[in-house]
Formats: sequence, C-alpha cells, structure tokens
Amino acid sequence: MQPRTIHVPTLRRYLVPFDPKRVPHLYTDVLIIGGGIAGIRAALAMDRSLRTVVITKDSLQQSNSAYAQGGIAGVLDPLDDFSNHVADTIAAGKGLCHQEIVELVIREAPLRIRDLITYGAEFDKVDGELALTLEGGHSHPRVAHALGDATGQEVMRAMNRRASEAEHIDIWPKTFTIDLLTHEGNCRGALVWNPNHGRTFVWAKQTILCTGGAGALYRETTNPQIATADGHAVALRAGCELRDMEFMQFHPTVLYIAGSSRYLISEAVRGEGAQLVDCNGHRFMLDYTPAAELAPRDVVSQAITQQMAKTSHPCVYLDLSSIPADHVRRRFPHIGQVCADFGLDMTTDKIPVRPGAHYMIGGVTTDADGRTTLPGLWAAGEVTSTGLHGANRLASNSLLEGVVFGLRCGQNASQVALSQPDNFTAPRLESPSMTSKSRVDDPLDLTDIRNSLRSLIWRSVGISRNEQDLVAARQQLDFWASYVCRRDLVDPAGWELQNMMLVARSMAAAALERRESRGVHARSDYPETLESQRSHICIRD
Repeated sequence: MQPRTIHVPTLRRYLVPFDPKRVPHLYTDVLIIGGGIAGIRAALAMDRSLRTVVITKDSLQQSNSAYAQGGIAGVLDPLDDFSNHVADTIAAGKGLCHQEIVELVIREAPLRIRDLITYGAEFDKVDGELALTLEGGHSHPRVAHALGDATGQEVMRAMNRRASEAEHIDIWPKTFTIDLLTHEGNCRGALVWNPNHGRTFVWAKQTILCTGGAGALYRETTNPQIATADGHAVALRAGCELRDMEFMQFHPTVLYIAGSSRYLISEAVRGEGAQLVDCNGHRFMLDYTPAAELAPRDVVSQAITQQMAKTSHPCVYLDLSSIPADHVRRRFPHIGQVCADFGLDMTTDKIPVRPGAHYMIGGVTTDADGRTTLPGLWAAGEVTSTGLHGANRLASNSLLEGVVFGLRCGQNASQVALSQPDNFTAPRLESPSMTSKSRVDDPLDLTDIRNSLRSLIWRSVGISRNEQDLVAARQQLDFWASYVCRRDLVDPAGWELQNMMLVARSMAAAALERRESRGVHARSDYPETLESQRSHICIRD
C-alpha cells in the first residue's frame, strides 16, 4: 500500500510564548505523557535505575482505559487458535491492517493478559478458569473480563497500585502537556503546566506519548471529556506524521436519555444474547447482515443510523428479555445500576441506545517497536496508528494494543536511555514571537466555540459523510482556527480547544481525501469500497 500524504498547517509551532530563563527546568531519564493502560505499562517496563516521570492531565484514575467495559481479547481457550484471532482482526480492518503487526499483537496477547494477573488484576472466572465471552466480529469466545462489566477499572486499579509503589516512577497528576520540546530534529521532552507550579520544562532522554483518544471532539461520545486529542495535536506541531485520521470508530450502543451523560452499553451485552429492536419492536439487524447483532461495530452502527432514519426516531432499543434475569444482573452490575438510576430495569425494559464516538483508530504513525517519525519520541495506545486496527477496530483489541505496545515502548525507550549519558544542559530554544493576532485583545467564549465544534464534527465528520458537508466543515474549521489557534491562550481550557481545532481539521481533511466507504469511514457519495483507494492517508504540517 503506497500511502498518500496531505498537509494540514498547524499555524504555530508552540501554543505559548516562553522564556527559558524564566521557566523552571526538570531533568529525567524518561518522560511518559499519559496515565492510561499504555502509559502505565510503559512505566512498569522501565529499568529501575532510570528516573521516570509519568504526566497525566487529570487524576491517575481518569482515562479511556479505566472506562473500558467489555474486556481484553486473547487466545486463552484450547479450542481457539491464533490464526482465528488474526483472521477476525484482519476481516474487521477492511483491507488496511498490517499483517505483521496483527500477528505480533495477537501472539503476545496471552502473555500480556497473564502480566495483568501478576499485577493483581482479578478477572472473572468460571470453575477456576478465566471466563471468556463472545463479542461482535469474533469467531470464538476470547474476551477476558473483570467485575462483570468494568474490566478497565479493575486492570487500571492493579497497574496504578504497582506504579505508585515503584520508587523510580514519579507520577504528576493534574498536569497539562502544552507541547513537545524539539531541538535539532529530536524530541527532548515537553513543556507542561499545572496550577501549583505553572509552566515547567521537563527535559528527557526519551519521551513516550500515551495520551489516548479524541472522542470529546464529538457531541455524542462514550469518552470522558478529557479525551481532546492533545497527543495527536502536540505530535503534529512537533513534526510527527499522523495516519488514518478519518477513522473514528462509533460504538453502536450508547445509552440515550435526554439530558444525561452518554454511557457505554458494552458490546458484551449483545454477546450474551441481547437483541436490537426499533421503536416498533422490529428486530432489524437481520435486515442488514446475517451476523445480526454480532456484526463488527461499523456495520451495526451504520445499520442503527439507517433504521433511526427509516423510523424517524432518535434511538433504537436493546432487548435483554431473552436472557435469564439472574445472569444479566451478575454479568452487568455496573450497567444495570446506571439504568436503574433512570428507572430502567435491564432485565425487562427495553434500553434506549444510539451510536456514539468511541475509539480513535487514527493517530501518530509508529513502527513495530513503537517509534514515531520523530527521533526520541515513542508512542503507544489510542494516540497511535500501529496498523493493528486497519479501518475498523475489532472489539476488545484496544486494551490489548495498549499493553503490548506500552511494554514495547517502555523496553525500547529504556534501552536507549540507558545508553545515553546524563546531560543537564538545556538546549537553546527560541520562543515563538508575539504577534498582534496572538494578543488577547478581547475574550473568547471558549465553551461556545467548543460546543459548536463538537456539533459540527458530529454532523459532518460523523457516521455518514459526504463531500458537501466535509468541504463546509473544513471551511468553518479553518475560519475558527484563523483566530482561535493564533491566540496566546492561558489555561488548559484554551489549549484543549486549540488542540481539538487542529485535530478536527486533520480528520475532516483525511475524510475528504478518502473517496470511498471503508470500515468506519462511510461516504454516502462514494458508497463502494475501492481497491484504488486502499492506502493510508498521512497528515503532516
């Protein structure tokens, strides 16, 4: 596959002006940006002689990883086989998976799951063996889960405890990464901010980017509001290549109750036998695919969207009435409690659901070792494009990717850092100049712009796309960026908005460039999947 490269101007190299003589400096061996499953796994892989700093912009407990419900996929059943998991992953990826990466990740899966158990993660069991469930797109039950429907929460509890006890790991919560620092073509660390110390230069021999996804760019999302694509943006401004930015995966079943937060209803609910029905009680998935509710997520999301349009109804419904009530309560305690808070009984009531932005497939281009295109910078997890997911992620391969590449990044960055001498001299960096356009002469309503951006992206770069809407979206985003992204904003709310603006422009540009429908990228004006379009689309400044 010969990749195509398009350019999205970042408008500025650094978001804020700085004077290196007036900002505190800290030196460490390895800097890890992000405290989800990939970041913490990378930290735990560090040589204990290396000082490692982990920075996370919220509390350590807040990450997309902690919100993951369904589980982590791996070949753990003697009746299953690596070739089955590989084939399922490649089939879901619709022609854009990298065979060698898929093989690497799937073959490591059982080992990485056992690592998590060693750390103290307590997975659900049946008769002393790991309980495995079936999810959409999988040919065999191979998804290990914990606390019924709170796998991410349990895995992160165990990993966070291990990291917090390690003397060589310092964890900085509530710290925002403004930009990566580069000098002579190499990543040298990051400029960060927190409310207690203000701005700080963190110089590192090696840096690992594990900042997670981009769901908060969409009005309807399963992600926490911290998922603002900061890592994608800082990498692009630093000169990294991004890839596959048109591919945002939409989860088919998000609890839809007006006025409430959108809450994920795990794929495992359908894996246990729940059916999707429309407002008339019709089980409609069989009208779209023989796989019905267990089709891959792109198929189910698009079918739900079409059925909502046919019935002129804002949602469809999950019907669990065919599953024994005791099993539902035992298997999905957390989802059941959320439903109960709204007066719904999962065992008898139909649960209103509709798709929402869930997992960012595109990201920073990396190789099999986790290297990015910027020397000194590694990346793992949802911020990356590794070649595992292709054009559509197979359910429960995301936590798996995080632990596999988190470990690889940690080991490889550790090895390089051990070979580098200590150097406590800060390279000379030139501060971006202050221009009239960047001065804050009148305040902006950041909340209004953010809400407008999220609504625009949901409408125009959502589940169904077309050229007219994408062109209009790019024009609107470029107009907003012309005055939002040139300003020197002063706090995380402003920097998040500038990051969201840059990444939204990248996503719209890539979606416009891909003139076909493939996986999660559905173009109503180009409904066919075309061999001539089977290539990666790369983004550079």
